[in-house]
Order: sequence, then structure tokens, then C-alpha cells
Amino acid sequence: MSEPSITIRVPGNHLMGALLGEHDRHLRRIEDALPDAAITVRGNEVLLSGPGASVAATLFEELVVLAERGQRVDERTLDRTIDMVRADERPSEVFTHDILRADKGRLIRPKSAGQKAYVESIERNVITFGIGPAGTGKSWLAVAMAVRALQAGDVERIVLTRPAVEAGERLGFLPGDLMAKVDPYLRPLYDALHDMVGNDGMERLLDRGIVEVAPLAFMRGRTLNSAFIILDEAQNTSPEQMKMFLTRIGFGSKAVVTGDVTQVDVQGGKSGLGGLEQVLGHIDGIAFARLSGRDVVRHRIVQDIVDAYDKASANSPGGAASANSPGGAGSANSPGGGGSANSPGGAASANSPKGSQP
Repeated sequence: MSEPSITIRVPGNHLMGALLGEHDRHLRRIEDALPDAAITVRGNEVLLSGPGASVAATLFEELVVLAERGQRVDERTLDRTIDMVRADERPSEVFTHDILRADKGRLIRPKSAGQKAYVESIERNVITFGIGPAGTGKSWLAVAMAVRALQAGDVERIVLTRPAVEAGERLGFLPGDLMAKVDPYLRPLYDALHDMVGNDGMERLLDRGIVEVAPLAFMRGRTLNSAFIILDEAQNTSPEQMKMFLTRIGFGSKAVVTGDVTQVDVQGGKSGLGGLEQVLGHIDGIAFARLSGRDVVRHRIVQDIVDAYDKASANSPGGAASANSPGGAGSANSPGGGGSANSPGGAASANSPKGSQP
């Protein structure tokens, strides 16, 4: 029985360069990634045969759509497109999902299916928890969504906050007043804001008080109406701080809480982020978006590092990120976990007399 053969006709020779790459570099990369597909290029036609022909056909069809919509197909985009097609995902639906036109006209778009789902969750819900490893764009995309909401008039201000928790250093030894001491902890949020609106735009927003950047401790006692609030590095909150933050949200506001449960620096390891989905996941308007190593948008080696740690944690009975760890910060069943639904003293416990439930 002969192997199936598929012909992809590219509408216009001008798109062939984007598909094949300079000196056919993209073509060679595709051939290496899909060894089960035989690829022959004739003019503006791509002939495919072999067991992997259907996957290769989907890949070229997706690349054609991306090129037609003006998406620059560089090596990173090509690699992500290949990975997504292998996972039966549609890159053309992800890479063309516009979030914001940032400073200097640059379009901000998701770079993975997980990121797109995260963005859509923020659009639909009042509070979204973005949980995932470093490099998955949790904070960056949250700031982009905040700027979009501000520009659209959906909110009147943006509030960016993080817990000031030392990762092995002592805050008291840093020079300056309290704001000067916590500024290094807030720097990633400044950087993301700078990416979206530029230096001049950021200074104007900060000077006018439209964007407020403050440590989490400054949130106590406030009600934040018509605001887009981002709590970054939420794994380093205590259960009490998490409850305090979530109850600051006022009318017309939206909140995004980001964190990585594998990087808990809070004293005692009792993270306010641990076990929250079990407690709050049933509430309408609250969503939990989980990102993984597949959503890492930094250097590819970062994705490999995250995957290696995940494998090691899964194989280790005492791994820090283990869902069944008796002392793990993210454990839903931990007897001492700050966010445990079954904890008699947990601040977020549904059964606790001191819990968040009235």
C-alpha cells in the first residue's frame, strides 16, 4: 500500500521565504524535527509524503496562516509552532491573539496555548490565579492585561504589589527607607510596565498615581475600587496575607495573583497560595490557570531546567512541590498547610472558625 502524499499550495511566492527561511534554514529545521515526513519544494508547492505527512501538512498550513497575518516566523516561533502542532494545538489561534499594542507599536501576544488560556481566564473572571514556573510570562502578561484594561477605560488605576520576603538575604541590611528597601522586590513589575508603555509613559502613570507600586503590607485596611490589581510572587504570602489581599478587591476591580509553588521563600514554608484551589475553586468569578514548562518563553534551556526539576520532584517523596508532601507549601492535604481545606488552624480553611468563610 502506497504512503499518503499531500500537496500544500502556498498562495503567493512572497510567503515562501517566510516558510523556508533564509538559505532554507527553516526547511532543514522542519526536516530534522519531522524525520517521518519527506518534504519536497517545487515553486510555491510543498509536496509531503511518508508516515509523518499529515503532521507536516498541518505545520505548513499553520505557518502559511501566520505568515499571511504578518507574524514574523523566526527560529523561536518555528520551534514553538512545531511543538504545538505535535501537541495537536493551533499556533495560528495563539500567536495572532492580540492583547495590546505596546510602546513603539509592538504587538503583545501569547506565545503558547497555556498563555492564551491564562489571558482568556483574566478576561472572563474577577480574580485569576496564574500558577506556574519561572519564565512562563505570568507577571508580564498580567501587566499587559492591566494596561489594556486601563487604556480601554475599564479601570481607573493599576496597583502592583508583591510580598517583601527575603530569598536568603536580610531586608534590614539594605540601605534607605522602607520603599527603597522593597524596591528591588518590585523591580520585575517595573520592568514589565516599562515594556508596555515605555519610559516616559511609565513615569507619567507613576507621577499621576494612576499606577501604584507598593509592598503587600501597605494593602491592609484599603478597599480598591475600579482598579486592576496584580499580586506577584504570591507563593511568598502567608495565609493571613492572602486572605487580607483577596478581601481588598472592591467594585469594578479585577485581580490577578501569580506565583510558583516550587519557589516558596516564606518562613516556615506555609504559603498562602497552597491549597487555595480546593477552597476557592468553586466560587463564580474565580479561576485558576496553570502554566507548565511548555509555556516557558525564555531560553530553551530554562524549559529543560524546569522539566528536569519537575521530574525530580515527581520522583522524590519529599519534593518541595509534591502535592502529597506532609509539609509541602503547596499541599492540599497538609495538616499544617496554611491554605489547607482540612486544616483546623488554616487561615483559608473552610472548616476553621477563623477561616475566610463567615
